[in-house]
Amino acid sequence: MNRSYDVIVVGGGHAGCEAALAAARMGCEVLLFNINLDSIALMSCNPAIGGVAKGQLVKEIDALGGEMAKVADKTAVHFRLLNASKGPAVQSSRCQCDKLLYHMVMKTVLEKEPRLHIRQSLVEKLLIEGNRVVGVEDNVGVAYLGKAVIITPGTFLNGLIHIGETRIPAGRAGEMASLSLAENLRSLGFEMGRMKTGTPPRLRASTIDFSRMERQDSDPDPKPFSFTTERLREERLPSYFTSTSHLTHKLIRENITLSALYSGRIKGISARYCPSLEDKVMKFSDKDSHPVVLEFEGIETEEIYAKGLGNSLPPDIQEKIVHSVPGLEEAEIMRFAYAIEYDYVQPTQLKSTLETKLVAGLFLAGQINGTSGYEEAAAQGLWAGINAACQVMGRPPFVLDRSQAYMAVLVDDLITRGVDEPYRMFTSRAEHRLILREDNAIFRLARYGYELGILKPEVYERIREMAREIERGIEHLKTVKIYPIPAINELLSSVGTEPIRSPISLFHLLRRDGLGYDDLRSLPGWVPIADPWVKKEIEIEAKYEGYIKRQREEVEKYRELEKKKIPRDLDYDAVPSLSNELRAKLKRVLPETIGQANRIPGMTPGALTAIMVAIRKRELEKRVESQEGGKDEEIKKME
Repeated sequence: MNRSYDVIVVGGGHAGCEAALAAARMGCEVLLFNINLDSIALMSCNPAIGGVAKGQLVKEIDALGGEMAKVADKTAVHFRLLNASKGPAVQSSRCQCDKLLYHMVMKTVLEKEPRLHIRQSLVEKLLIEGNRVVGVEDNVGVAYLGKAVIITPGTFLNGLIHIGETRIPAGRAGEMASLSLAENLRSLGFEMGRMKTGTPPRLRASTIDFSRMERQDSDPDPKPFSFTTERLREERLPSYFTSTSHLTHKLIRENITLSALYSGRIKGISARYCPSLEDKVMKFSDKDSHPVVLEFEGIETEEIYAKGLGNSLPPDIQEKIVHSVPGLEEAEIMRFAYAIEYDYVQPTQLKSTLETKLVAGLFLAGQINGTSGYEEAAAQGLWAGINAACQVMGRPPFVLDRSQAYMAVLVDDLITRGVDEPYRMFTSRAEHRLILREDNAIFRLARYGYELGILKPEVYERIREMAREIERGIEHLKTVKIYPIPAINELLSSVGTEPIRSPISLFHLLRRDGLGYDDLRSLPGWVPIADPWVKKEIEIEAKYEGYIKRQREEVEKYRELEKKKIPRDLDYDAVPSLSNELRAKLKRVLPETIGQANRIPGMTPGALTAIMVAIRKRELEKRVESQEGGKDEEIKKME
């Protein structure tokens, strides 16, 4: 087309949207491809954003200037704070969205973004010169040139839908698969595999007996995902809970050979943490029932998402299974459940920027890297979009470490450990989760979003002022002391806490369980704070001060390992004391730092020491080569 772009993004799902927006907002001319523009940012499965650990990713995307949180706030119809009774380290936000509205709002954002061009086309081939990508070619033979290319195909890469014995090449029900691009990647030498996911049936609301189910309403006073959201939608929709029955399980056992998953037709790897209904019944035979959650897909639709009923059985069996569930005896299926297989690229072939090691300028994000979930995809898309733009603009790469963000944990896990099943983010994967909370994401990451040019200056200044207010509030509470006099102890008793026996600062008093910032209002020295976000941060810092301090000290020790770089061309075959298995892993991963090498599965202290000695020896040899005379004495000692 004789038009050259800075960044080309292939795929308009959650990863592609964030990648394209980030690169365009940083100043690049971006071209975004999608097979069908009417399915941009479509929620292929669950009509929800967030969840345990996923909510943290959404907040981090927002802190860097991404879009997912904003669109979720504009389209949400149900809000829940998960793990609300637990500590802040594991609390996560989740919302159900109006599915169609989410797509429309995100599409509008993309269309209005300067420097972002959108085209409906099926990309089939990467254009390569030497070992660098220079563009793409679509299915009608039109070539588009680009300095960097980001591939975000979701489940479309060689996608194959299974419903019983029926197999349909598709990336999603009703949409064609991307077959040629999958073959093109394989021909370039990428190590690829197959994964499997699925989606449950959609039911017609007016045919469901909700009176037999447990109703769950939205949280009454929800907090928005995005820091910039000032007002949430007023419309709310409930969720409903039921469960499978003895008949459900009997039907599945009697017809298990008809399941595409159990007949052997599906070769892709399934996720252990999100099993299909057949899997749950067959693998957990001691369970009498399994939960089924019904969620509305939008305000103006009758479609209900039947979470927990996902399967790959034939349509006639699916009908019987649905009707065996209490409350669904007369339910009408609007869309049948199905399983889908798709290709992925083993992510150990990626650099920490999500650029491939094999082809320069080529970035991968989302399910192509073996992940599962909208939030994981969006986080990778943002990461890849930023780094593609940085490469094109000659800026340093954008890489965070595991102590800075959940998305850094995600990327590091992928490129260091690889995947053997669909990867999903959990709070347990983040060893520094106490300092990687939802509530402090904007304070951790906003500076990077601002410096990259994605986060608006006025938004960043608001965040900085909040951070200053939190700091001032903490310092003030530390300086104000109260004394064990009768009047003070009476006030403490009135707010339900024990009297004091020695002088104590208000900050240390706030450590007590059940005490909030405003509970101190009757005490001398207390000052009002209007912003609830500021108050919450002060409370958390007070209650978890010791734990937070200890974790930050651990982070500093950890960063010492991350500072020790490993030369890209280090010859692992020449490093003694390495097992053949570990040597093979090191050559595949090519860790960038000692810290990353330490996280490779199977790494031992002895092997890590051998690598550090090899690096030191190499450095000394280079120093000696630059000097006249014989070998350095330290090298002789090493030898």
